[in-house]
Amino acid sequence: MNWNSLLSPWLWAPLLAVPPAVIMLYFLKLKRQPLEVPSTYLWLKSIEDLHVNSLWQKLRQSLLLFLQLLILLLAIIALLNPTWQEQKLSGNHLIFLVDNSASMGATDVGPNRLEEAKRQINALIDEMTSDSEAMIISFSDDAQVEQNFTSSRRQLRERLASIQLTNRPTSLAEALQVASGLANPGQAAFDSSDQLVAEPVPAALYIFSDGRFPEVRNFALGNLDPVKYVPIGEPDAANIGIVSFTTQRGEKPGQLQAFARLENYGATEVTVELTLLREGNLIDASQLKVPPGDSAATAFELGEIEAGALELRAATGDKLAIDDVAYASINPPQRSKVLLITPGNEPLQFALATTRAEQLLELTIEPVDYLKAEAYRNQAAAGAFDLVIYDRCVPVNAQDATKPGELPQANTLFVGVLPPGDAWKADAKVDIPQIIDTDRSHPLMNLIEMGNVLIYEGTPLKPPPGSTVLIDSNAGPMFAIGPREGFEDAVLGFEIVGEGHYRTNWWFQQGFPVFAMNLVNYLGSRQVEAVAGSSTPGQPVALRSLVKPDKIAVITPAQKRMEVPRGRQNLYTFHDTQQLGVYRVLEADTETQRFVVNLFDGAESDIRTRPDQPIKIGHTDVAGESGWEVSRRDGWKWLLMLALGVLLFEWYVYNRRVYL
Repeated sequence: MNWNSLLSPWLWAPLLAVPPAVIMLYFLKLKRQPLEVPSTYLWLKSIEDLHVNSLWQKLRQSLLLFLQLLILLLAIIALLNPTWQEQKLSGNHLIFLVDNSASMGATDVGPNRLEEAKRQINALIDEMTSDSEAMIISFSDDAQVEQNFTSSRRQLRERLASIQLTNRPTSLAEALQVASGLANPGQAAFDSSDQLVAEPVPAALYIFSDGRFPEVRNFALGNLDPVKYVPIGEPDAANIGIVSFTTQRGEKPGQLQAFARLENYGATEVTVELTLLREGNLIDASQLKVPPGDSAATAFELGEIEAGALELRAATGDKLAIDDVAYASINPPQRSKVLLITPGNEPLQFALATTRAEQLLELTIEPVDYLKAEAYRNQAAAGAFDLVIYDRCVPVNAQDATKPGELPQANTLFVGVLPPGDAWKADAKVDIPQIIDTDRSHPLMNLIEMGNVLIYEGTPLKPPPGSTVLIDSNAGPMFAIGPREGFEDAVLGFEIVGEGHYRTNWWFQQGFPVFAMNLVNYLGSRQVEAVAGSSTPGQPVALRSLVKPDKIAVITPAQKRMEVPRGRQNLYTFHDTQQLGVYRVLEADTETQRFVVNLFDGAESDIRTRPDQPIKIGHTDVAGESGWEVSRRDGWKWLLMLALGVLLFEWYVYNRRVYL
């Protein structure tokens, strides 16, 4: 509240003297006029009246006095011109983007970030004028139009209240595309008489989010102007999350181990109580100290377990609960069929031929000329192998061996070369690239440290959309994996052996045989690819079956049964992976496998907001702000209207006392 006096200081003195003068009038006592009477009988009465007919009298309670003083008080306050600041909307067309991803469930602002965003949007809806229209879009890693443009405040509030939290990660790109489709409509160009499909609708864009999303590249805002980003959450919100939980079979048959890694996104060391359950029954518990701003890992010895579902719970007591639980599935072991095509790679051959590897896979090693054989083409087309490793070679065309051929019906690993086709691209080779980061949460990089790995020569990769960079260097990605119609292709941008020399020192470090086992467990699994690691909420999972029925059934963590028909390449693609937990796959009402869905997203677990850092949309930096313009509203008019109302009431009271 601000005060801006409408009078100069020297005018306040006479004004402030008015209330005391009004009060003094009520102390005055009416003097009587002297009367001449013919009788001395009345003299005594008149003398007595003169004794009490003084100037002042005792103040008696009076409603009129209080009303008059109230009128004067309101007038004085009105002359002080009190003002206050309030939110002001920009423009008549408004688009509200509401983040409902997993991190918006953080409770650092009550009851959670999503509800706080709704509260602020409701306040803006209240400020809409009669000629304003607004629409609401919710977004996580995809976008949903909750309400199209409308001027109905009731409708906007109802649709806003219906937005629910999701378990999904965050991406602003699709939400901006949806908003841009309304503000920057396209054009229909069938003939010269065609016009715009819709007129452009310049709109103010309000983004309510905690900012846990990557920058949006190659996007033009156009008619989305102005753009306001409203950070939701506290900058110092601490959180500890489970970022990896996997299982691995030990050296002895039937022996199983579980590995978990936790990340501390706070400023203090925290000791976490971990509880491991199998099918809901407690099987182990431990404590783990997690340093501030760092991670810590632990392992559980599970003994002889052939199949089952594991659940890991972390008692963190922090502000985000969704990443305090993780799941892993244990499927019956089946030996994977792996084909290695190489001109000679002793380190890789040795890593795939250990005693442990022999328990997991059936390894076939062939020379590069095998790619020209009809037997290879038949096996590749029929999906005879679970994993095909191309070491410095690529499939060749059946008619012309000098041209690249088709990829097999299997997962692949390409070492030192790119897969055939236009999906994968690369920059020019660089000497001695320095590894700067690895995705340790991915199953292929589980328990692998690359800090001491040297690379003689590498090719920076340009993987296709939807890929994951597993090893990054100062020159660009050196190892990445991308999807391909139910399969996955991994590409290593440097050679292990080449021209008779070792091209890296990775092969004699402890992490290399672990990497070979990760390849077998993940890319070589005869089950769904997500089993060895985890699938992301909302992402489809490609399931396989050895018997290939017309359809299979999936039981969700909520015990909902869903039928999945057989699709292309004998795959069963399941899309409804919104829930975290263990999913069971049934074939002819018999459970054959399981897969899990976990969050495992560092960007979502790191719930610290950065209101001082702008978000980047295309070439535009959008700074965090309160979300609206500030306007000043004067209060003197309302006070004078109230004073007038009190004056009318005082007039009514006075007249009632006179006539009654």
